[in-house]
Amino acid sequence: MNYTLAVFKSRFATLNFANLLRANNVPVAIINTPQVINGACGISVKFLSDYFSRVQTLISKINLKSFDGFYAMINIQGRVKIIKL
Repeated sequence: MNYTLAVFKSRFATLNFANLLRANNVPVAIINTPQVINGACGISVKFLSDYFSRVQTLISKINLKSFDGFYAMINIQGRVKIIKL
């Protein structure tokens, strides 16, 4: 399974966005942001990549100044690769 991370510069924004996704029936997890992603608050919202278009639609409807971007988490031969989208 491939996952996508929504990364924010604020813990408050991260938690609010996770709650918004849950309210819109998108299963999420709050995880520690991988070290290769710089400038983040330390936690990120992780969701299945299958929900990416729905999540993009939701984030475009709100004004989150602390949003830092989406990152793909791709499993390649047992190793996770992080790619900025």
